[in-house]
Amino acid sequence: MVERLIKPTNVIVAGYSYLKSSVTGSANANFMPLSIGAELTNNCNLHCPECSSGSGAMMRKRGYMDFELFNKVIKELTPYLYNVNLYFQGEPMLHPLFFSFAEHRKSFRTVVSTNGHFLSVDNAEKLVKSGLSELIISVDGIDQSTYSAYRINGDVNIVLDGIKNVSEAKKKFHSKIKIVIQFIVNKLNEDQIPRMQQLADRFKASLSLKSMQILNNANVGLWLPINKRYRRYRKKDGEFETKNSLPNRCARLWFNPVITWDGKVIPCCFDKDAEYVMGDLNTDSFREIWNGPKYRIFRKSILSGRNMIEICRNCTSGLRGVRY
Repeated sequence: MVERLIKPTNVIVAGYSYLKSSVTGSANANFMPLSIGAELTNNCNLHCPECSSGSGAMMRKRGYMDFELFNKVIKELTPYLYNVNLYFQGEPMLHPLFFSFAEHRKSFRTVVSTNGHFLSVDNAEKLVKSGLSELIISVDGIDQSTYSAYRINGDVNIVLDGIKNVSEAKKKFHSKIKIVIQFIVNKLNEDQIPRMQQLADRFKASLSLKSMQILNNANVGLWLPINKRYRRYRKKDGEFETKNSLPNRCARLWFNPVITWDGKVIPCCFDKDAEYVMGDLNTDSFREIWNGPKYRIFRKSILSGRNMIEICRNCTSGLRGVRY
């Protein structure tokens, strides 16, 4: 009975701590996160020009997460977690042990985001039978020319076949897996949104429209949608900046850290190159890192001047109408 109370109690304490910190500027975290992101690999089969991994802009070493390290972290955090995202940078299905990571765990939801190039009939059935809670499949164009303008080296027909395979496997095994078609809106594909909705409806999937992150300012004009509703950026004094006013608070620092493939704990999914490492799970427990001095200092810096932190300047967390 006491064990059942750990998770809801942690939610209350975490929520109270975040609200108190936002008001007082304190940065303590005597609780555990509600969700984590785990980067299975930062390797990718595509070369998307505004992706840190695919474009080659990423400076950190490439590799694959050790399954034993993952299990160690999950064992420590299971009493507290509601959700685990099995992705960050790179394509998670490239991991040789991908299906071991995706195996169903009763105590929390598991979510995978993929570019859809590895959803063969066999893999689709394995995914569905694994008990995965949600599968996000990126499709940024309904035809090859539009799709490959951003998803360089990608084949839209392989992706569409993959969505069909997952949909049919879901029916075959009476699965409750949620299928989400993610569409990164840009100037070249925004006119295809109605057709993407039809595609999603056909496969009984949800359509998620995502604002496009642009890493290279010189390319803003190429990608920025005409419809301002889908823009992450606005022009100010001749420069483009996120529409986010960057208030001095961020729930991600209290609820949702990310673990890189090599066991580094970083603040959030906007730290693409792991510039702000809070600790190393190869040498320390998650709790030691989460409640440690580096995290306290970083939380304090967010509460006193978030706009001074580089990774926050491209952040859409808390920005209405724009999905990160």
